Amino acid sequence: MAQTGPLTSVADAHRRARRRLPRPVYFACIGGRGEGNVIRRNMEDLENIVFRSHVGDEPEDLNLETRIMGQHLSMPLLLSPIGAQALRPDAEAQAAHAAQKAGTTFGLSNVASQGLPEVLRANPNTLAQLYWGGPKDEILERVHRYRDQGAAGLIVTLDWSKGPGTDWDPGKIPAKVNLKAMAQFAPAVAPYPTWLLTFLLRGQLPTLHVPQFGTRENPNPTFVEALDAIESTTQPTWQDVAWIKEEFGGPVMAKGIFDPDDARRAIDAGVDAISVSNHGGNTVDEKQSAISALPTVAKAVNGQVDVLMDGGVRRGSDVVKAMALGADAVMLGRAYLWALIARGEVGVSEILQIFKDGIKQSLRTVRVESVHDLGPEHVITPHQPRYWELAPTEYTAPLTS
Repeated sequence: MAQTGPLTSVADAHRRARRRLPRPVYFACIGGRGEGNVIRRNMEDLENIVFRSHVGDEPEDLNLETRIMGQHLSMPLLLSPIGAQALRPDAEAQAAHAAQKAGTTFGLSNVASQGLPEVLRANPNTLAQLYWGGPKDEILERVHRYRDQGAAGLIVTLDWSKGPGTDWDPGKIPAKVNLKAMAQFAPAVAPYPTWLLTFLLRGQLPTLHVPQFGTRENPNPTFVEALDAIESTTQPTWQDVAWIKEEFGGPVMAKGIFDPDDARRAIDAGVDAISVSNHGGNTVDEKQSAISALPTVAKAVNGQVDVLMDGGVRRGSDVVKAMALGADAVMLGRAYLWALIARGEVGVSEILQIFKDGIKQSLRTVRVESVHDLGPEHVITPHQPRYWELAPTEYTAPLTS
């Protein structure tokens, strides 16, 4: 029997989302390239990090608040941009509103199913994502439009690349939802009436148009048209990134940074934040995990800009691990998408509360009162010696009052 009550974990949200979605739609959400190694590696490398736990003197007042790109957040967690979320009516606005109620912000994908004005009404602190796709004058048009519409910041994604598909059969998604596509995909959708009924009750069908990527010439392109434009455009130079920063005039995040030298170049280009992200495994299957790349990038940044990590985060403890290794905050992707599919805005609110509770539990475990007091001394990584491998004089327990 399908569960209908509140979500209990990201795994619970994933199970419910999978039961709800037609097979081609579900596998489009899973994503990944090649064998899906990066997806697995992101999560496994986080799992292999453990806390240096303590007992006694448990902190009473915990501080989760922080500032990222000038915004005050109730906890160090943001919702990452995810494209084509037309899995529920008003999907992006629902997720953005849940983030707003939780005191955090939302990243709106450049290939989202809803436009920025709709989402800003749900969360005025929304960040707009930008892919480098199409002629430069069209890119500039988008940058100015997001600025003029009131985006709180810009997320410039630098790591997209066209690569081979997956080693499994993901099924096919139509370019457009029309009568021909409806007839073709009816057998796949028929066993999942609840998913389709959600749209029909609103008097609409799922859409594969992406207005965020629109221009004056083509205001409402399809997802396929946008993807073709992105994949056929040579990706930006650091000079281009500096140009985007100047033209936007507000806070800019460079997303997809993995190398310390690239982090320094991003800072030289004037960005306000960088995100250590491998695009959730959706580009190249031979990349290292986000958490393993984080410490060297954070060291190179040395506090000059905000550092975020995006990849494999499934629990509040993952957020604390990332912050201990140098992140100022973490971006959440598939974890909130499953919750959105499963229970809409309510599901996203539930999963954010689960993360908040997990962060608090982890802080108590390492006996730290504030997320700003976290450091590498609070975790043990696979490459660090364990307690029993250290001489007594080499280890001093981190004490916090």
